[in-house]
Amino acid sequence: MEIKIAKTEEDILKCWDVLFELRPHLDKNNFVLTIQEMFGEGYVLAFIEQDGKAAAAVGFRYLQFLYNGKHIYIDDLATLSTYRGRGYGGELLDYVTDYARSKGFKTITLDSGYQRLDAHRLYLNNGFTLSSHHFSKTI
Repeated sequence: MEIKIAKTEEDILKCWDVLFELRPHLDKNNFVLTIQEMFGEGYVLAFIEQDGKAAAAVGFRYLQFLYNGKHIYIDDLATLSTYRGRGYGGELLDYVTDYARSKGFKTITLDSGYQRLDAHRLYLNNGFTLSSHHFSKTI
Protein backbone atom coordinates (compact mmCIF):
# COMPACT_ATOMS: atom_id res chain seq x y z
CA MET A 1 0.00 0.00 0.00
CA GLU A 2 1.42 3.35 -1.05
CA ILE A 3 1.59 6.23 1.39
CA LYS A 4 1.75 9.61 -0.32
CA ILE A 5 2.82 13.00 1.02
CA ALA A 6 0.43 15.83 0.21
CA LYS A 7 2.25 18.64 -1.53
CA THR A 8 -0.14 20.10 -4.06
CA GLU A 9 -3.53 21.72 -3.66
CA GLU A 10 -5.00 18.65 -5.37
CA ASP A 11 -3.38 16.34 -2.80
CA ILE A 12 -4.64 18.48 0.07
CA LEU A 13 -8.19 18.42 -1.32
CA LYS A 14 -8.02 14.61 -1.58
CA CYS A 15 -7.65 14.64 2.22
CA TRP A 16 -10.70 16.85 2.84
CA ASP A 17 -13.28 14.12 3.46
CA VAL A 18 -11.19 12.12 5.90
CA LEU A 19 -10.04 15.16 7.88
CA PHE A 20 -13.52 16.69 7.88
CA GLU A 21 -14.89 13.43 9.32
CA LEU A 22 -12.34 13.78 12.14
CA ARG A 23 -12.69 17.56 12.49
CA PRO A 24 -16.26 18.56 11.49
CA HIS A 25 -15.69 22.19 12.54
CA LEU A 26 -13.39 22.73 9.54
CA ASP A 27 -14.43 25.09 6.73
CA LYS A 28 -13.72 23.74 3.25
CA ASN A 29 -13.26 27.30 1.95
CA ASN A 30 -10.21 27.77 4.20
CA PHE A 31 -8.97 24.18 4.26
CA VAL A 32 -6.25 24.33 1.59
CA LEU A 33 -4.87 27.65 2.86
CA THR A 34 -4.83 26.40 6.44
CA ILE A 35 -2.95 23.23 5.49
CA GLN A 36 -0.49 25.22 3.38
CA GLU A 37 0.15 27.55 6.35
CA MET A 38 0.69 24.50 8.55
CA PHE A 39 3.21 23.15 6.00
CA GLY A 40 5.20 26.30 6.76
CA GLU A 41 5.16 25.29 10.43
CA GLY A 42 6.59 21.85 9.66
CA TYR A 43 3.31 19.96 9.30
CA VAL A 44 3.46 16.87 7.07
CA LEU A 45 0.26 15.38 5.66
CA ALA A 46 0.52 11.76 4.53
CA PHE A 47 -2.34 9.74 3.10
CA ILE A 48 -3.45 6.45 1.60
CA GLU A 49 -5.48 7.00 -1.55
CA GLN A 50 -8.42 4.85 -2.59
CA ASP A 51 -10.96 5.65 -5.29
CA GLY A 52 -9.36 9.04 -6.05
CA LYS A 53 -9.39 10.40 -2.51
CA ALA A 54 -7.69 9.83 0.82
CA ALA A 55 -9.14 6.84 2.63
CA ALA A 56 -6.88 7.57 5.60
CA ALA A 57 -4.55 10.40 6.54
CA VAL A 58 -2.08 11.40 9.20
CA GLY A 59 -0.80 14.89 9.91
CA PHE A 60 2.30 15.28 12.07
CA ARG A 61 5.16 17.63 12.90
CA TYR A 62 8.45 17.89 14.76
CA LEU A 63 8.38 19.39 18.25
CA GLN A 64 10.87 19.74 21.06
CA PHE A 65 10.01 19.97 24.75
CA LEU A 66 12.15 19.82 27.86
CA TYR A 67 10.24 16.82 29.21
CA ASN A 68 10.78 14.51 26.23
CA GLY A 69 13.19 16.22 23.84
CA LYS A 70 12.82 16.08 20.09
CA HIS A 71 9.77 14.11 19.02
CA ILE A 72 7.05 13.76 16.43
CA TYR A 73 3.60 14.99 17.40
CA ILE A 74 0.63 13.52 15.54
CA ASP A 75 -1.95 16.27 15.04
CA ASP A 76 -4.45 14.23 13.05
CA LEU A 77 -4.99 10.55 12.28
CA ALA A 78 -8.18 9.32 10.70
CA THR A 79 -9.65 6.73 8.38
CA LEU A 80 -12.93 7.31 6.58
CA SER A 81 -15.60 5.19 8.24
CA THR A 82 -16.19 3.26 4.99
CA TYR A 83 -12.52 2.15 4.94
CA ARG A 84 -12.01 1.25 8.61
CA GLY A 85 -10.84 -2.21 9.52
CA ARG A 86 -8.39 -2.46 6.60
CA GLY A 87 -5.26 -1.63 8.59
CA TYR A 88 -4.76 1.85 7.16
CA GLY A 89 -4.41 3.52 10.57
CA GLY A 90 -1.72 1.05 11.59
CA GLU A 91 0.10 1.55 8.28
CA LEU A 92 0.14 5.31 8.83
CA LEU A 93 1.39 4.88 12.41
CA ASP A 94 4.17 2.63 11.09
CA TYR A 95 5.04 5.31 8.53
CA VAL A 96 5.31 7.99 11.23
CA THR A 97 7.36 5.64 13.42
CA ASP A 98 9.81 4.99 10.57
CA TYR A 99 9.96 8.73 9.86
CA ALA A 100 10.71 9.53 13.51
CA ARG A 101 13.33 6.78 13.70
CA SER A 102 15.04 8.10 10.54
CA LYS A 103 15.34 11.52 12.21
CA GLY A 104 16.82 9.99 15.38
CA PHE A 105 13.79 10.82 17.54
CA LYS A 106 12.86 8.50 20.39
CA THR A 107 9.25 9.54 20.97
CA ILE A 108 5.97 10.02 19.14
CA THR A 109 3.14 11.77 20.96
CA LEU A 110 -0.50 12.53 20.27
CA ASP A 111 -3.66 13.62 22.04
CA SER A 112 -6.98 11.83 21.64
CA GLY A 113 -10.46 12.66 22.85
CA TYR A 114 -11.76 10.50 25.70
CA GLN A 115 -14.66 9.26 23.57
CA ARG A 116 -12.50 7.84 20.74
CA LEU A 117 -12.25 4.31 22.12
CA ASP A 118 -11.56 2.63 18.76
CA ALA A 119 -8.67 5.04 18.19
CA HIS A 120 -7.32 4.33 21.68
CA ARG A 121 -7.35 0.61 20.94
CA LEU A 122 -5.37 1.29 17.74
CA TYR A 123 -2.79 3.37 19.62
CA LEU A 124 -2.39 0.86 22.44
CA ASN A 125 -2.08 -2.02 19.96
CA ASN A 126 0.68 -0.06 18.22
CA GLY A 127 2.85 0.44 21.29
CA PHE A 128 1.55 3.77 22.62
CA THR A 129 0.96 4.20 26.34
CA LEU A 130 -1.30 6.52 28.30
CA SER A 131 1.40 8.78 29.70
CA SER A 132 -0.40 11.95 30.75
CA HIS A 133 -3.56 14.04 30.78
CA HIS A 134 -3.72 16.97 28.39
CA PHE A 135 -5.36 20.11 29.74
CA SER A 136 -6.61 23.08 27.76
CA LYS A 137 -8.36 26.33 28.53
CA THR A 138 -10.54 28.19 26.07
CA ILE A 139 -10.01 31.96 26.26
